[in-house]
Amino acid sequence: MSSIGSQLLETPERTALRKAVGDLGRRYGSGYYLAKARAGEPAEELWAEAGKAGYLGVNLPVEYGGGGGGISDLAIVLEELGTAGCPLLLLIVSPAICGTVISRYGTEEQKRRWLPGLADGSRKMAFGITEPDAGSNSHRISTVARRDGEDWLLTGRKVFVSGIDHSDAVLFVARTEARDTEGGRTGRLKPCLFVVPRDTPGFEYRAIPMELVAPEKQFQVFLDDVRLPADALVGDENAGLLQLFAGLNPERILTAAFSLGLARQALGKAVEYAKTRTVWSTPIGAHQGLAHPLAQCAVEIELARLMTQKAGLLYDAGEDMAAGEAANMAKYAAGEAAARTVDQAVQTLGGNGLTQEYGLGALLAATRVGRVAPVSREMVLNFVAQHTLGLPKSY
Repeated sequence: MSSIGSQLLETPERTALRKAVGDLGRRYGSGYYLAKARAGEPAEELWAEAGKAGYLGVNLPVEYGGGGGGISDLAIVLEELGTAGCPLLLLIVSPAICGTVISRYGTEEQKRRWLPGLADGSRKMAFGITEPDAGSNSHRISTVARRDGEDWLLTGRKVFVSGIDHSDAVLFVARTEARDTEGGRTGRLKPCLFVVPRDTPGFEYRAIPMELVAPEKQFQVFLDDVRLPADALVGDENAGLLQLFAGLNPERILTAAFSLGLARQALGKAVEYAKTRTVWSTPIGAHQGLAHPLAQCAVEIELARLMTQKAGLLYDAGEDMAAGEAANMAKYAAGEAAARTVDQAVQTLGGNGLTQEYGLGALLAATRVGRVAPVSREMVLNFVAQHTLGLPKSY
Protein backbone atom coordinates (compact mmCIF):
# COMPACT_ATOMS: atom_id res chain seq x y z
CA MET A 1 0.00 0.00 0.00
CA SER A 2 1.36 3.45 -0.85
CA SER A 3 2.06 5.86 1.99
CA ILE A 4 -0.76 8.14 0.81
CA GLY A 5 -3.23 5.26 0.63
CA SER A 6 -2.18 4.05 4.07
CA GLN A 7 -2.72 7.50 5.61
CA LEU A 8 -6.21 7.77 4.11
CA LEU A 9 -7.38 4.27 5.10
CA GLU A 10 -5.73 3.98 8.51
CA THR A 11 -5.31 6.26 11.48
CA PRO A 12 -1.90 7.86 12.07
CA GLU A 13 -1.49 5.50 15.03
CA ARG A 14 -1.97 2.44 12.85
CA THR A 15 0.36 3.80 10.18
CA ALA A 16 2.99 4.28 12.89
CA LEU A 17 2.31 0.78 14.19
CA ARG A 18 2.91 -0.67 10.72
CA LYS A 19 6.26 1.07 10.44
CA ALA A 20 7.42 0.15 13.94
CA VAL A 21 6.49 -3.51 13.60
CA GLY A 22 8.01 -3.67 10.13
CA ASP A 23 11.26 -2.22 11.45
CA LEU A 24 11.32 -4.84 14.21
CA GLY A 25 10.60 -7.67 11.78
CA ARG A 26 13.32 -6.58 9.37
CA ARG A 27 15.89 -6.57 12.17
CA TYR A 28 15.25 -10.29 12.50
CA GLY A 29 14.23 -11.18 8.94
CA SER A 30 13.52 -14.44 7.16
CA GLY A 31 17.05 -15.72 7.83
CA TYR A 32 16.43 -15.72 11.58
CA TYR A 33 12.93 -17.15 11.20
CA LEU A 34 13.93 -20.00 8.89
CA ALA A 35 16.97 -20.86 10.98
CA LYS A 36 14.77 -21.20 14.05
CA ALA A 37 12.21 -23.24 12.14
CA ARG A 38 14.78 -25.65 10.70
CA ALA A 39 16.36 -26.08 14.12
CA GLY A 40 12.96 -26.94 15.59
CA GLU A 41 13.12 -23.95 17.94
CA PRO A 42 10.53 -21.26 18.68
CA ALA A 43 11.23 -17.67 17.68
CA GLU A 44 11.53 -16.69 21.35
CA GLU A 45 13.76 -13.65 20.91
CA LEU A 46 11.42 -12.00 18.44
CA TRP A 47 8.34 -13.01 20.46
CA ALA A 48 9.82 -11.55 23.66
CA GLU A 49 10.84 -8.28 22.01
CA ALA A 50 7.45 -7.90 20.32
CA GLY A 51 5.78 -8.52 23.67
CA LYS A 52 7.96 -6.00 25.48
CA ALA A 53 7.13 -3.41 22.84
CA GLY A 54 3.41 -4.03 23.36
CA TYR A 55 2.72 -5.50 19.92
CA LEU A 56 1.49 -8.95 21.05
CA GLY A 57 -1.22 -7.50 23.27
CA VAL A 58 -2.17 -4.53 21.14
CA ASN A 59 -5.76 -5.85 20.92
CA LEU A 60 -6.20 -6.61 24.64
CA PRO A 61 -7.73 -4.30 27.28
CA VAL A 62 -5.46 -1.68 28.83
CA GLU A 63 -6.50 -2.63 32.36
CA TYR A 64 -4.95 -6.07 31.84
CA GLY A 65 -1.71 -4.90 30.27
CA GLY A 66 -2.85 -4.64 26.65
CA GLY A 67 -2.83 -1.79 24.19
CA GLY A 68 -6.57 -1.22 24.17
CA GLY A 69 -6.82 -1.58 20.39
CA GLY A 70 -8.67 -4.12 18.30
CA ILE A 71 -8.26 -7.06 15.97
CA SER A 72 -7.43 -4.57 13.21
CA ASP A 73 -4.31 -3.57 15.13
CA LEU A 74 -3.22 -7.15 15.77
CA ALA A 75 -3.74 -7.97 12.08
CA ILE A 76 -1.30 -5.17 11.23
CA VAL A 77 1.28 -6.71 13.57
CA LEU A 78 1.04 -10.16 11.98
CA GLU A 79 0.94 -8.83 8.41
CA GLU A 80 4.02 -6.65 8.86
CA LEU A 81 6.00 -9.36 10.65
CA GLY A 82 5.10 -11.78 7.85
CA THR A 83 6.11 -9.27 5.20
CA ALA A 84 9.47 -8.95 6.93
CA GLY A 85 9.90 -12.73 6.82
CA CYS A 86 8.65 -13.65 10.31
CA PRO A 87 5.02 -14.88 10.12
CA LEU A 88 4.42 -15.82 13.78
CA LEU A 89 1.58 -18.33 13.66
CA LEU A 90 0.93 -18.17 17.41
CA LEU A 91 -0.23 -14.57 17.04
CA ILE A 92 -3.39 -16.04 15.53
CA VAL A 93 -3.87 -18.31 18.50
CA SER A 94 -2.64 -16.77 21.74
CA PRO A 95 -3.70 -13.09 21.67
CA ALA A 96 -6.27 -13.25 18.84
CA ILE A 97 -8.39 -16.29 19.70
CA CYS A 98 -7.65 -16.99 23.35
CA GLY A 99 -7.07 -13.41 24.41
CA THR A 100 -10.24 -12.22 22.71
CA VAL A 101 -12.44 -14.96 24.18
CA ILE A 102 -11.14 -14.44 27.70
CA SER A 103 -11.43 -10.65 27.34
CA ARG A 104 -15.05 -10.89 26.27
CA TYR A 105 -16.34 -13.80 28.35
CA GLY A 106 -13.83 -14.65 31.06
CA THR A 107 -14.35 -14.03 34.74
CA GLU A 108 -12.40 -11.27 36.44
CA GLU A 109 -10.09 -13.86 37.94
CA GLN A 110 -9.49 -15.50 34.53
CA LYS A 111 -8.71 -12.12 32.98
CA ARG A 112 -6.23 -11.20 35.69
CA ARG A 113 -4.62 -14.63 35.58
CA TRP A 114 -4.10 -14.85 31.82
CA LEU A 115 -4.38 -11.57 29.95
CA PRO A 116 -1.31 -9.71 31.29
CA GLY A 117 0.94 -12.63 30.32
CA LEU A 118 -0.66 -13.02 26.90
CA ALA A 119 -0.19 -9.29 26.36
CA ASP A 120 3.50 -9.09 27.23
CA GLY A 121 4.39 -12.47 25.74
CA SER A 122 5.46 -14.09 29.00
CA ARG A 123 2.60 -16.58 28.69
CA LYS A 124 1.15 -18.35 25.66
CA MET A 125 -2.09 -20.19 25.16
CA ALA A 126 -2.86 -22.69 22.40
CA PHE A 127 -6.31 -23.46 20.96
CA GLY A 128 -7.82 -26.88 20.37
CA ILE A 129 -10.94 -27.34 18.26
CA THR A 130 -10.17 -29.66 15.30
CA GLU A 131 -10.75 -33.39 15.80
CA PRO A 132 -9.79 -36.46 13.74
CA ASP A 133 -13.41 -37.23 12.79
CA ALA A 134 -14.92 -33.75 12.85
CA GLY A 135 -12.79 -31.61 10.53
CA SER A 136 -14.78 -28.58 9.38
CA ASN A 137 -17.99 -29.85 10.98
CA SER A 138 -17.92 -28.38 14.49
CA HIS A 139 -21.28 -30.04 15.19
CA ARG A 140 -19.49 -33.40 15.19
CA ILE A 141 -17.05 -32.47 17.93
CA SER A 142 -16.94 -35.46 20.25
CA THR A 143 -14.73 -34.10 23.03
CA VAL A 144 -17.11 -34.01 25.99
CA ALA A 145 -17.02 -32.28 29.36
CA ARG A 146 -19.24 -33.75 32.03
CA ARG A 147 -19.84 -32.62 35.57
CA ASP A 148 -18.42 -34.53 38.52
CA GLY A 149 -19.54 -32.68 41.62
CA GLU A 150 -18.10 -29.17 41.36
CA ASP A 151 -15.46 -30.32 38.87
CA TRP A 152 -15.48 -31.08 35.15
CA LEU A 153 -14.12 -34.21 33.49
CA LEU A 154 -12.85 -33.63 29.95
CA THR A 155 -12.42 -36.53 27.51
CA GLY A 156 -11.63 -36.58 23.81
CA ARG A 157 -9.04 -36.06 21.08
CA LYS A 158 -7.81 -33.04 19.14
CA VAL A 159 -5.46 -32.64 16.18
CA PHE A 160 -3.47 -29.80 14.60
CA VAL A 161 -3.08 -27.87 17.81
CA SER A 162 -0.26 -25.36 17.28
CA GLY A 163 2.53 -24.70 19.73
CA ILE A 164 1.48 -26.72 22.77
CA ASP A 165 5.10 -27.47 23.68
CA HIS A 166 5.75 -23.79 24.40
CA SER A 167 2.32 -22.84 25.73
CA ASP A 168 1.21 -22.59 29.33
CA ALA A 169 -2.31 -23.81 28.62
CA VAL A 170 -4.77 -24.71 25.88
CA LEU A 171 -8.25 -23.29 25.33
CA PHE A 172 -10.21 -26.40 24.33
CA VAL A 173 -13.61 -26.57 22.67
CA ALA A 174 -15.73 -29.35 24.15
CA ARG A 175 -19.41 -30.15 24.34
CA THR A 176 -21.51 -30.20 27.49
CA GLU A 177 -25.07 -31.13 28.23
CA ALA A 178 -27.19 -28.01 27.94
CA ARG A 179 -29.40 -27.12 30.89
CA ASP A 180 -32.70 -25.28 31.06
CA THR A 181 -33.56 -22.32 33.26
CA GLU A 182 -34.41 -24.70 36.09
CA GLY A 183 -31.00 -26.35 35.91
CA GLY A 184 -32.30 -29.55 34.37
CA ARG A 185 -30.67 -31.33 31.44
CA THR A 186 -32.18 -30.71 28.02
CA GLY A 187 -30.54 -33.68 26.28
CA ARG A 188 -28.74 -31.40 23.83
CA LEU A 189 -25.00 -30.83 23.63
CA LYS A 190 -23.55 -27.35 23.26
CA PRO A 191 -19.97 -26.20 22.63
CA CYS A 192 -18.14 -24.78 25.62
CA LEU A 193 -14.64 -23.49 26.22
CA PHE A 194 -12.21 -24.69 28.88
CA VAL A 195 -8.74 -23.48 29.85
CA VAL A 196 -6.53 -26.49 30.53
CA PRO A 197 -2.97 -25.96 31.86
CA ARG A 198 -0.47 -28.06 29.94
CA ASP A 199 0.70 -29.99 33.00
CA THR A 200 -2.81 -31.13 34.00
CA PRO A 201 -2.93 -34.93 34.70
CA GLY A 202 -4.58 -36.91 31.90
CA PHE A 203 -3.47 -34.40 29.23
CA GLU A 204 -1.14 -36.01 26.67
CA TYR A 205 0.18 -34.51 23.43
CA ARG A 206 2.35 -35.81 20.59
CA ALA A 207 3.95 -33.95 17.71
CA ILE A 208 2.58 -34.51 14.19
CA PRO A 209 5.36 -34.71 11.57
CA MET A 210 4.71 -31.87 9.14
CA GLU A 211 6.28 -30.63 5.90
CA LEU A 212 5.78 -27.03 7.03
CA VAL A 213 8.93 -25.03 7.77
CA ALA A 214 7.75 -23.13 10.83
CA PRO A 215 8.92 -22.60 14.41
CA GLU A 216 5.50 -23.73 15.69
CA LYS A 217 4.95 -27.48 15.76
CA GLN A 218 1.60 -29.21 15.33
CA PHE A 219 0.26 -31.68 17.88
CA GLN A 220 -2.40 -34.27 18.45
CA VAL A 221 -3.93 -34.30 21.92
CA PHE A 222 -5.42 -37.04 24.05
CA LEU A 223 -7.68 -36.06 26.94
CA ASP A 224 -8.52 -38.89 29.33
CA ASP A 225 -10.90 -37.81 32.09
CA VAL A 226 -8.92 -34.63 32.64
CA ARG A 227 -10.21 -33.22 35.93
CA LEU A 228 -10.77 -29.47 35.88
CA PRO A 229 -12.03 -27.08 38.52
CA ALA A 230 -15.31 -25.26 37.97
CA ASP A 231 -13.48 -22.07 37.04
CA ALA A 232 -11.79 -23.73 34.04
CA LEU A 233 -14.98 -23.00 32.11
CA VAL A 234 -14.83 -19.72 30.18
CA GLY A 235 -18.17 -17.96 29.95
CA ASP A 236 -21.67 -19.39 30.12
CA GLU A 237 -22.01 -23.12 29.54
CA ASN A 238 -25.28 -22.53 27.70
CA ALA A 239 -24.06 -19.75 25.38
CA GLY A 240 -23.32 -22.18 22.56
CA LEU A 241 -21.79 -20.84 19.36
CA LEU A 242 -21.85 -17.19 20.41
CA GLN A 243 -18.71 -17.43 22.54
CA LEU A 244 -16.98 -19.78 20.12
CA PHE A 245 -17.33 -17.40 17.19
CA ALA A 246 -15.99 -14.57 19.30
CA GLY A 247 -12.69 -16.36 18.76
CA LEU A 248 -13.22 -17.86 15.32
CA ASN A 249 -13.86 -14.58 13.51
CA PRO A 250 -10.57 -13.08 14.79
CA GLU A 251 -8.92 -16.35 13.76
CA ARG A 252 -10.10 -15.87 10.17
CA ILE A 253 -9.05 -12.22 10.11
CA LEU A 254 -5.59 -13.01 11.49
CA THR A 255 -5.21 -15.93 9.08
CA ALA A 256 -5.88 -13.45 6.27
CA ALA A 257 -3.18 -11.19 7.71
CA PHE A 258 -0.83 -14.20 7.90
CA SER A 259 -1.42 -14.95 4.21
CA LEU A 260 -1.00 -11.30 3.26
CA GLY A 261 2.36 -11.20 4.97
CA LEU A 262 3.53 -14.26 3.05
CA ALA A 263 2.28 -12.78 -0.21
CA ARG A 264 3.94 -9.41 0.30
CA GLN A 265 7.18 -11.07 1.35
CA ALA A 266 7.22 -13.23 -1.80
CA LEU A 267 6.24 -10.37 -4.11
CA GLY A 268 8.96 -8.17 -2.69
CA LYS A 269 11.61 -10.79 -3.33
CA ALA A 270 10.32 -11.48 -6.84
CA VAL A 271 10.17 -7.81 -7.82
CA GLU A 272 13.68 -7.12 -6.53
CA TYR A 273 15.00 -10.11 -8.44
CA ALA A 274 13.15 -9.11 -11.62
CA LYS A 275 14.65 -5.61 -11.43
CA THR A 276 18.24 -6.83 -11.23
CA ARG A 277 18.37 -10.18 -13.02
CA THR A 278 19.50 -9.68 -16.64
CA VAL A 279 19.58 -12.63 -19.03
CA TRP A 280 19.33 -10.89 -22.42
CA SER A 281 19.73 -7.14 -22.85
CA THR A 282 17.34 -5.88 -20.16
CA PRO A 283 16.27 -6.97 -16.65
CA ILE A 284 13.74 -9.81 -16.80
CA GLY A 285 11.15 -7.55 -15.16
CA ALA A 286 10.91 -5.61 -18.43
CA HIS A 287 9.33 -8.62 -20.13
CA GLN A 288 5.53 -8.68 -19.92
CA GLY A 289 5.55 -12.44 -19.47
CA LEU A 290 6.89 -11.79 -15.96
CA ALA A 291 5.80 -8.20 -15.35
CA HIS A 292 2.10 -8.77 -15.91
CA PRO A 293 1.72 -11.79 -13.59
CA LEU A 294 3.56 -9.90 -10.84
CA ALA A 295 1.35 -6.86 -11.41
CA GLN A 296 -1.72 -9.09 -11.17
CA CYS A 297 -0.43 -10.46 -7.87
CA ALA A 298 -0.06 -6.90 -6.57
CA VAL A 299 -3.68 -6.16 -7.48
CA GLU A 300 -4.96 -9.31 -5.78
CA ILE A 301 -2.93 -8.63 -2.64
CA GLU A 302 -4.30 -5.11 -2.39
CA LEU A 303 -7.88 -6.31 -2.83
CA ALA A 304 -7.41 -8.92 -0.12
CA ARG A 305 -5.87 -6.32 2.20
CA LEU A 306 -8.88 -4.07 1.78
CA MET A 307 -11.24 -6.94 2.61
CA THR A 308 -9.16 -7.81 5.66
CA GLN A 309 -9.33 -4.21 6.84
CA LYS A 310 -13.10 -4.21 6.38
CA ALA A 311 -13.44 -7.42 8.39
CA GLY A 312 -11.32 -6.02 11.20
CA LEU A 313 -13.25 -2.75 11.32
CA LEU A 314 -16.59 -4.57 11.46
CA TYR A 315 -15.42 -6.91 14.20
CA ASP A 316 -13.97 -4.09 16.29
CA ALA A 317 -17.24 -2.18 15.88
CA GLY A 318 -19.15 -5.12 17.40
CA GLU A 319 -20.91 -6.05 14.15
CA ASP A 320 -20.43 -9.77 14.65
CA MET A 321 -22.72 -11.05 11.88
CA ALA A 322 -21.33 -8.72 9.22
CA ALA A 323 -17.81 -9.38 10.48
CA GLY A 324 -18.35 -13.12 10.03
CA GLU A 325 -19.14 -12.69 6.35
CA ALA A 326 -16.24 -10.28 5.79
CA ALA A 327 -13.80 -12.42 7.78
CA ASN A 328 -14.57 -15.46 5.65
CA MET A 329 -14.20 -13.46 2.44
CA ALA A 330 -10.94 -11.90 3.63
CA LYS A 331 -9.52 -15.26 4.62
CA TYR A 332 -10.45 -16.71 1.22
CA ALA A 333 -9.12 -13.76 -0.80
CA ALA A 334 -5.84 -13.55 1.09
CA GLY A 335 -5.26 -17.30 0.93
CA GLU A 336 -5.75 -17.34 -2.83
CA ALA A 337 -3.61 -14.25 -3.34
CA ALA A 338 -0.77 -15.73 -1.28
CA ALA A 339 -0.80 -19.05 -3.10
CA ARG A 340 -0.71 -17.40 -6.53
CA THR A 341 1.90 -14.84 -5.52
CA VAL A 342 4.33 -17.34 -4.02
CA ASP A 343 3.93 -19.62 -7.04
CA GLN A 344 4.64 -16.70 -9.39
CA ALA A 345 7.60 -15.58 -7.28
CA VAL A 346 9.18 -19.03 -7.54
CA GLN A 347 8.56 -19.01 -11.29
CA THR A 348 10.15 -15.57 -11.58
CA LEU A 349 13.32 -16.71 -9.84
CA GLY A 350 13.47 -20.02 -11.73
CA GLY A 351 15.88 -22.43 -10.07
CA ASN A 352 16.81 -19.81 -7.50
CA GLY A 353 13.21 -19.84 -6.33
CA LEU A 354 13.78 -23.26 -4.79
CA THR A 355 17.08 -22.50 -3.07
CA GLN A 356 17.32 -21.91 0.67
CA GLU A 357 19.09 -18.62 -0.03
CA TYR A 358 15.89 -16.93 -1.19
CA GLY A 359 13.50 -18.75 1.17
CA LEU A 360 10.63 -18.97 -1.30
CA GLY A 361 10.44 -22.75 -1.36
CA ALA A 362 9.45 -22.79 2.31
CA LEU A 363 6.59 -20.42 1.52
CA LEU A 364 5.04 -22.87 -0.96
CA ALA A 365 3.87 -25.14 1.85
CA ALA A 366 3.12 -22.22 4.17
CA THR A 367 0.62 -20.71 1.73
CA ARG A 368 -1.48 -23.85 1.97
CA VAL A 369 -2.21 -22.91 5.58
CA GLY A 370 -4.32 -20.00 4.37
CA ARG A 371 -6.25 -22.25 2.01
CA VAL A 372 -7.05 -25.13 4.36
CA ALA A 373 -7.06 -23.56 7.83
CA PRO A 374 -8.86 -22.61 9.97
CA VAL A 375 -11.60 -23.45 7.50
CA SER A 376 -11.14 -24.69 3.95
CA ARG A 377 -11.78 -22.42 0.99
CA GLU A 378 -14.58 -24.77 -0.07
CA MET A 379 -16.37 -24.25 3.25
CA VAL A 380 -15.94 -20.49 2.86
CA LEU A 381 -17.62 -20.72 -0.55
CA ASN A 382 -20.41 -22.77 1.04
CA PHE A 383 -20.85 -20.00 3.62
CA VAL A 384 -20.97 -17.26 0.98
CA ALA A 385 -23.37 -19.23 -1.20
CA GLN A 386 -25.76 -19.81 1.68
CA HIS A 387 -25.51 -16.64 3.77
CA THR A 388 -24.57 -14.00 1.20
CA LEU A 389 -26.38 -15.27 -1.88
CA GLY A 390 -29.25 -17.02 -0.12
CA LEU A 391 -28.78 -20.28 -1.97
CA PRO A 392 -29.95 -23.61 -0.48
CA LYS A 393 -27.58 -25.22 1.99
CA SER A 394 -25.48 -27.84 0.22
CA TYR A 395 -24.03 -29.79 3.15
